[in-house]
Amino acid sequence: MRNTMDREEMRLKLQMDLDAAKTQAERNRLGQFATPPSLADEIVQTAVTLLPKRSKIHFLDPGFGTGAFYSSLLRQVSPTRLQTARGFEIDPHYGDRAKSLWGPTALNLDLSDFTKATPPTHDTDKFNLVICNPPYVRHHHLTPSQKQHLRLVLNKHCTFDMNGLSGLYCYFLALSKAWMSPDGVAAWLIPSEFMDVNYGLKLKQFLLDRLTLLRIHRFDPAEIQFDDALVSSAVLFFRNAIPRGSATVQFSYGGTVLEPKTSDLISTTHLRDIAKWSALPATIRLEAERGDGARLADFFTIKRGLATGCNSFFVLTKEDAAKHAIPPQFLTPILPSPRDLHADEIEADRNGIPNLAKKLFLISCGLPESEIKAKYPAFYRYLETGKSAGVSRRYLCAHRDLWYCQEKRPSSPFLCTYMGRPSSKSVAPFRFILNHSRATAANVYLMLYPKPAVADAIERNPDATKRIWQALRTITGAMMTDEGRIYGGGLHKIEPKELARVSAQAVADVLLPYGNTGQRQTVFA
Repeated sequence: MRNTMDREEMRLKLQMDLDAAKTQAERNRLGQFATPPSLADEIVQTAVTLLPKRSKIHFLDPGFGTGAFYSSLLRQVSPTRLQTARGFEIDPHYGDRAKSLWGPTALNLDLSDFTKATPPTHDTDKFNLVICNPPYVRHHHLTPSQKQHLRLVLNKHCTFDMNGLSGLYCYFLALSKAWMSPDGVAAWLIPSEFMDVNYGLKLKQFLLDRLTLLRIHRFDPAEIQFDDALVSSAVLFFRNAIPRGSATVQFSYGGTVLEPKTSDLISTTHLRDIAKWSALPATIRLEAERGDGARLADFFTIKRGLATGCNSFFVLTKEDAAKHAIPPQFLTPILPSPRDLHADEIEADRNGIPNLAKKLFLISCGLPESEIKAKYPAFYRYLETGKSAGVSRRYLCAHRDLWYCQEKRPSSPFLCTYMGRPSSKSVAPFRFILNHSRATAANVYLMLYPKPAVADAIERNPDATKRIWQALRTITGAMMTDEGRIYGGGLHKIEPKELARVSAQAVADVLLPYGNTGQRQTVFA
């Protein structure tokens, strides 16, 4: 025991030294975020209890790092119980030193890519305990050839096709099935976003159809598990066995794996019908409380604000626009970011310009450059500075017919902030804005355009606009966060489709006196 404790102290120092030798950008590229030792201990302890007592352990960690889980396992089980141990580490920066550290033990550490290794063909050579904190590499950091390889090997070894937008950790988890012995146990420390996003549907399908999902513990996003990664985490425990009929899955939240703040059992039958697993274990209760009713989609078409491709070039103050002689017809008022918008109701002057201390304008022009050069030489010179700075070659700009012509996003009377955190002023992370101006908004806002029946009610009754806004503001933070998603540090985000699902009975109650609004009295599907 003393030797394992000494080696753990050596590992922790090694981890600090190796992390310090890499930049944050380098570690982000390979998704390298070390597991805190106390968390590793809890995950290992929980996973081991899922194995038959006194059974021999054959351990695998596909993303070994410096060996946090292996170290914990050595300290928690007797040497005679641990029969074999194998790990994979793709980065020699960590792998070489880890191999030296654990050389005197029974570990077989492969300095190679787990996704390119061939799984054992015989069950006797497979592993009954898999524990891993896989690399958190988002799909857009994977090259097309990497994605093609991952999908091919997953189809080959597991006859399963993952969503193309899945992060690397999804492939690691699914591929591990081919390495597991029947009834083997696995524990995976992964980002919790898979529970809500579209690409996660495939992973959830895999967990429910190909494995016996035992438990998911989701950490409180305000209690960040990784000091260097703003990502909300979850731990999955499952058994390598085809599920038989309906079973139950333990969903726990907050606190620690061993002492969660709340916990409940959810049947897999219900689980298949629940779109956002991050709301569990409270979803079933909340759905029952909500009952049937209106959703925001019944009254609004919801779109993200526009993406300029380079705000610093396309969004100018009134003074800078005059300095560069940008013609007024190519300028559209645009709202500042939410952090610079101190009021939730935006008044306007007689020209529809927001009554804000700092007035901002968006450049957008549909004329060809040759015509701009002939008619508006000062404007043309400004565009040339954008070309010299590489703005025209940025992805969004380069994919437009005219790189300086923005997408169409007319102003909307109602807006909602796209992301936010609860503050001392409000426990709700999102704000509903009432916009009396003709200003458009960037993609840090969601724009709520009234549907025809609602627009008609507003036209016939001008006071309806403010009453609708006041009704929107009664939507609770909990109702919003149930539909949105949450990241480490308590950062909340909500997409248009998610906002569309939010309950809007308060809006319906406002509109009923104004006549038929097209509202339907069924649960939003």
